Amino acid sequence: MDISVVVPSFNEEESLPELTAWIDRVMKAHNLSYEVWIIDDGSTDDSWKVVQQLREKNPNIKAVKFQRNYGKSPALYVGFKHVSGDVVITMDADLQDSPDEIPELYRMVKEDGFDLVSGWKQKRHDPIGKTLPSKFFNAVTRIVSGIKLHDFNCGLKAYRQNVVKSIEVYGDMHRHMPLLAKWAGFKNIGEKVVEHRARKYGYSKFGISRLVTGFLDLLSLMFVGQFGKRPMHLFGTLGTLMFLVGLGSLLYIGSMKLYALANGIPKLLVVENPWFYIGLTSMVLGTVLFVTGFLAELVSRSSSDRNNYLVEQVMV
Repeated sequence: MDISVVVPSFNEEESLPELTAWIDRVMKAHNLSYEVWIIDDGSTDDSWKVVQQLREKNPNIKAVKFQRNYGKSPALYVGFKHVSGDVVITMDADLQDSPDEIPELYRMVKEDGFDLVSGWKQKRHDPIGKTLPSKFFNAVTRIVSGIKLHDFNCGLKAYRQNVVKSIEVYGDMHRHMPLLAKWAGFKNIGEKVVEHRARKYGYSKFGISRLVTGFLDLLSLMFVGQFGKRPMHLFGTLGTLMFLVGLGSLLYIGSMKLYALANGIPKLLVVENPWFYIGLTSMVLGTVLFVTGFLAELVSRSSSDRNNYLVEQVMV
């Protein structure tokens, strides 16, 4: 199969018929075999009924229904688990991403050799309350990750199949898919300017809070990418340094006290010296950090079950 399209959807009953019909037209016009995986993320409207009706008319449409709303990242994770196409396209269900971009994205992966191609919504039809935070978030992510993309959060992306089978999306990490791919060893990441269309139905499901959560997720991802498999390298190093600083401080205070006693020099009591408490605190914190690193090493491989809580109904 040429293409698998993964569409996370939450309360988009009005958009889904038009979106799937549009995808079908594009695929047939370019003679591409395809499947569309619609991931109903616990919709409270009639989205699932609409999906069932679409499935009866088009066998290329497949779907998963969550029993409640889990979020976009779990939806993508489940979609990636089921796809079989050589190239995997992700796009939002709100018709703001144009299916007309799919053939060129497919070509860039198959012919130009990209592992991942990220869309860039150069001209956006969003209020300034979304565009300014997005620019700030993208600038910070570029600096931290070293990946030269303009729009990390664009939902329209193309992946080689082995990329999506090699990475695990959880939490709200869908915003950092290029970074996840890079950490997995897929470094040939490209970008394409894509059309961003004004929302036709419904309303946006994302608010200003995603700026804060996106930044925190980025810090978390950078930590996991660097030290997820070797947490002792971070906590153990910091713990050892703090312990040695504290030990050195106490040894210095003790030696100065002994020198003063040996030479009859008046000296403050050790417990009256503020450096005694600084050194003691450093040793305690150093020990705590070292033990934290040791325990983190023991549980570092237990994260593979983090997505097992998803409850789903699969319609193939």
